Amino acid sequence: MSLRGFSAASARREFALLRTRPWDLAMVSWVPLLAVFLIWWIFSAGLPERLPIGVLDQDHSSLSRQLVRFLDATPGLRVVQRYGDEGEMARALTSGAVDAAVQLPRDLSRDVKQGRVGQVVLLHNAQLGTHSSLIQRDVRTAVATVSGGVELTVRNKRGESMTAARVSMEPIKASMVALFNTSTDYEQFLGAALIPALLHILAMTAGAWAVGRELRDRSIGEWLGAAPRWHEALAALAGKLALPFASLSAVAIAAMLWITAGRGWHPVGSLGWTLFALVVFLALSIALGAFAAALTRSLRTALSATGFITAPAFAFGGVGFPLVAMPFFAQIWAGLLPYTHYIRVQMEQLQMGAPVVYSVATPLWMVLGTGVLLAASAGALVRAAGAPGSWGGR
Repeated sequence: MSLRGFSAASARREFALLRTRPWDLAMVSWVPLLAVFLIWWIFSAGLPERLPIGVLDQDHSSLSRQLVRFLDATPGLRVVQRYGDEGEMARALTSGAVDAAVQLPRDLSRDVKQGRVGQVVLLHNAQLGTHSSLIQRDVRTAVATVSGGVELTVRNKRGESMTAARVSMEPIKASMVALFNTSTDYEQFLGAALIPALLHILAMTAGAWAVGRELRDRSIGEWLGAAPRWHEALAALAGKLALPFASLSAVAIAAMLWITAGRGWHPVGSLGWTLFALVVFLALSIALGAFAAALTRSLRTALSATGFITAPAFAFGGVGFPLVAMPFFAQIWAGLLPYTHYIRVQMEQLQMGAPVVYSVATPLWMVLGTGVLLAASAGALVRAAGAPGSWGGR
């Protein structure tokens, strides 16, 4: 039989197995599709808005009421509770009824009128990093707006023109220019990064499961024959992995096309090269799972290796926490994970609009890595086929 025959026969056998095992089929078909949809749905709002906060107004002045109105008018905040005392405010914060609380102390208006600095207190939970930073930004903006209005009014009453007052209030002004993700859209930034991380887990699991179940079920002889040669095992392995690869690649391409063009986001970089890198990344993930199963001859061990490699990949990828700020050994571990290198390509192309030449090397190295892993897996399978005593391990 030709190598193409070995590959086609293996693919037909895998398809027949998947038809009789609906949960195996689900793992490479509708489950990834549903998981990707849930991630997109979670981040589809793009920007967190109307985060609930409470207000304790102890001043009850026109200034404090103006501050409350500005807080509620800020797109990122929503004043949902007003408290009568500090105990009520503390209970609301402890129970999680609000994400933060703003305290406007007594004599706030009097201090401002007498030329002293009025204090507005923001109580927030810094454990919720995203909530905390967004609330701090919006509260600071609202307070600065009211404070600036008060200062302009005072200076104008003293005979200073509005233009001169604005200049004297801010003689040096910082101009901050966002180069990438200018809208701070979490769908584009975080959702688009989590989808490949999720598919990385599913792809490596699919590769480990496809090979590992043959060893677990003692059916490797039926799959490869009694004494397969290396090139025959390689062709059979390619045929077996072709179906999960095609299915997961289709899900990945559809997801990335939807989250970009489908959502009105037109990246300035190369979407086509990003899709190629994603497909190669999934191929590498599947090959890595198959290699773990073929090397260990144990489905359980291969799945454990899958979790060890893929579960922390996003945390070490440099998206949620800066890679350069990690300890030395954490940076080494991050450099060994395939996701770290793929997500760099995606960010360069979709977020930064970098020239394609900056992102050429990584997918090509992944193609080489996939070939090496498949070749090594075929060699391990040849040895496993000749050792029936090692079959049946869980």
